[in-house]
Amino acid sequence: MDLARIVELNAAYARVIDTEQFEEWPKLFHDPCLYKVTTADNVANGLEGGLIYADTRGMLEDRISSLRKVNIYERQRYRHIVGLPVVLGEEADAAKVETPFLIVRIMREGQMDVFATGCYRDKVKPDADGALRFSERIRTASRAGRPPERTIASSRTRSRICARNQGSM
Repeated sequence: MDLARIVELNAAYARVIDTEQFEEWPKLFHDPCLYKVTTADNVANGLEGGLIYADTRGMLEDRISSLRKVNIYERQRYRHIVGLPVVLGEEADAAKVETPFLIVRIMREGQMDVFATGCYRDKVKPDADGALRFSERIRTASRAGRPPERTIASSRTRSRICARNQGSM
C-alpha cells in the first residue's frame, strides 16, 4: 500500500478534528468499522475494552451529535502532531498500520497541555472509489498529566505494547 496515501489519510484525520470539521470525521471510516480509544495500561493488563467504542459510521455520527448538542465543556481546541506511519503488513486488501501521535489541548485563555500521546493501530483499505479509509482505528494512549519520569517510562511501555500488539491488528 502506498505510504504517501496513508500519510494523507492521517493528515486528513488530524485536520478535521483540529479545525472542528467534526461532521467530516466519520467519512474517513468504512461502514462498518471499529473505532476504539483505550489506554496503554489497559492494553498492558489485557483489558482492551474501549473508553470510547464505535463499530459503525452511524455510531461515529452519534458521537459528533453528542459533542455538538449534549456535552458542555469549557471552550478548547486540539492540535494533533502525527508521526510517520509504519506499515506492519497487509492482509487481503487492508494494510495494518501503526502511527505515533501527540495531542495538545489549547484552552480558551491559551493555556496548552499534553492531552494524550500514544499510537494509532489501524487497518486501512480503499473504498469502492479507491480512496483510503479506516476499517479499524484503535487509539492507545497513555494517561495525560504524569510526572516527566513516568512519562519517559510510559513511552518505553507504549513502544513495547505497540510492538507486542502488531499481530493483533
